[in-house]
Amino acid sequence: MKTDPTREQGLRLARTGDIGAEVNRLALPLILQKQTPGLVVGVLLPDGQTRVYSYGVTGEPDGGKVTGSTLFAVASVSKGFLAEITTLIVQKNVFQWNETLETLLPLNTPLSRDARKITLLQLVTHTSGLPRQMMTTEMLGGVVQYLFTGDNFYHALDRHSLVDYLADFSAPQDLSPRYSNIGYGLLDYILELRTGKKVETLLAENITGPLKLTHTGYQAPMLPGYAQRALGHAGDQPKFIRRGSQVPDWHFSSLMIGAAGLYTNADDLLTYANAHLYPTGDRALDNALRDSLRVRYARSSEAAANGWIVDEVGNQNITYQVGFIGGFSSYIGLDTRHKTAVVVLQNSFNWTNNIGHKVLQRMGEAIDSKNDYDKNSDDVTHKSLNHEALHFH
Repeated sequence: MKTDPTREQGLRLARTGDIGAEVNRLALPLILQKQTPGLVVGVLLPDGQTRVYSYGVTGEPDGGKVTGSTLFAVASVSKGFLAEITTLIVQKNVFQWNETLETLLPLNTPLSRDARKITLLQLVTHTSGLPRQMMTTEMLGGVVQYLFTGDNFYHALDRHSLVDYLADFSAPQDLSPRYSNIGYGLLDYILELRTGKKVETLLAENITGPLKLTHTGYQAPMLPGYAQRALGHAGDQPKFIRRGSQVPDWHFSSLMIGAAGLYTNADDLLTYANAHLYPTGDRALDNALRDSLRVRYARSSEAAANGWIVDEVGNQNITYQVGFIGGFSSYIGLDTRHKTAVVVLQNSFNWTNNIGHKVLQRMGEAIDSKNDYDKNSDDVTHKSLNHEALHFH
């Protein structure tokens, strides 16, 4: 993800405190250049206050404007929720992180030697060696069709086909993080096997219920505001559909619901982000959310935590998730040191998803610049700063 190459923008924010102006600089060009019909940016400030900046429309025939309460499909941001459900259940000793598929799946499930060794933690951290998806003839045909129609190409993925795939799975020698949709589909299946509960129930019991996320769920038609939801549009993908054209909603089989089927809005995601940075009053949930942010596979770019990725951006560490689906792009990022967060939701499929990283980077650099003022008062880069505490507005 592209970030600011210098501290110039962060120092500008330190001088002005105008977070809205920074968001406008990044967001408005996407609307004016018709990269997306609608865009919502939510910001959690260091003092716990939130700001929501909305641009454009939902795509509804009446041209309804997007807001912080507008529902979006968030695709793989769903995986963070699934990973944290798993973390909570591990803390209840229902699972162990080092359990393997040999004990996690039903007795006598045909598994290759490599598949038998895959652990629960490897599924959660994308270090199992499983690929992004199974490129069967049926799946490949679905991908080609998607390029022309925007239709969901995961309809062919079910539990039977996945188990068949595991019987012949051969792991790569390098088990560094390798993004895997089917790994999270498998995780969804394992959770249901061990708990006897569907992922919708597990989400409500463990995350959305305790945090009162009333506009977040897998059954989108049941959520408030569904009729006014953002509609997906072609962007960078599907390749052979004109940018800005509406594309179909994606509906998933049971295997992929937990991995990619979530709908939510910016307001709920800011509450969710806040829960990772401040106590919720639920000790078990707090422990699980903090543990999910812990890096399990360290590297400077795209280090792996439980459903989250961690990047070093200059002097800042950004913990984040991204999602791309049908006609949507989504981002949620945290700066745990400064207790800030950013949410970005678009109703267009755009690989360029840099707003969140840049806003977090600028806030972090602005805060650090203010904190360093006394020690660097003779430094020319600090000459326009003052002793007042930094307040974003």
